[in-house]
Amino acid sequence: MDIHKEIALVTGANRGIGRSFVAELRRRGAEKVYAAARRPETVPAQPGVVPLELDVTDAASVARAARTAADTTLLVNNAGVSTFARLTDGAEEDIRWEMETNYFGPLRMVRAFAPVLAAHGGGAVLNVLSVMAWMAYEHSNSYGASKAAAWALTNGVRYELAGQGTQVTALAMASVDTDMMATIEDGKSDPDTIVRAALDGLQAGSLEVLADGRTARWKARLGEDPALLYPHLAAGGSGRA
Repeated sequence: MDIHKEIALVTGANRGIGRSFVAELRRRGAEKVYAAARRPETVPAQPGVVPLELDVTDAASVARAARTAADTTLLVNNAGVSTFARLTDGAEEDIRWEMETNYFGPLRMVRAFAPVLAAHGGGAVLNVLSVMAWMAYEHSNSYGASKAAAWALTNGVRYELAGQGTQVTALAMASVDTDMMATIEDGKSDPDTIVRAALDGLQAGSLEVLADGRTARWKARLGEDPALLYPHLAAGGSGRA
């Protein structure tokens, strides 16, 4: 996809990676960017950027957005949430919230906007995923489960929307320096760097963008025996993955 003159919609656009997507899309010549957020007043005023009220966990809100932004040709499913919940003892409401936002949110958006994209020749969808879809950790495994579901969703809708000419690209990354990760001490990527890699891949027609070395290494090891991926667990111990 050539982003120049396209009309994009970015979910979770008021901060972090979403805000970087909005800025970079405009820099690359997108004619208009719908900057969608639950609180659109938090979207900074910029030429060519249209704040849009959207809650991806609310089907009625998603339907309104599809009617309002009926000229969209590129959908960026970026909105996400992490509660850092563990699967074995995390609050069930936190786990459900993550799944509602990180899996059902993109599902609702794709279902609502697939006809919109088809009406404009197919367009493209970019789904923001995470290395946590492919690895386990001492916390955040609920988030990982929701992103694993979103990865499967991405693969599925790519196949289903191919007939209408819609490009579906997955973006996967490890830790990024955003508000979501503010309490986590880890090597973090710059969100602008991640977004540039994502849009480079989208423009090149890539179906999956692995935005950093850690993510690429974990994806490459998916076929290995879990005992090799987590040797401390195979030995009966515990610790960091």
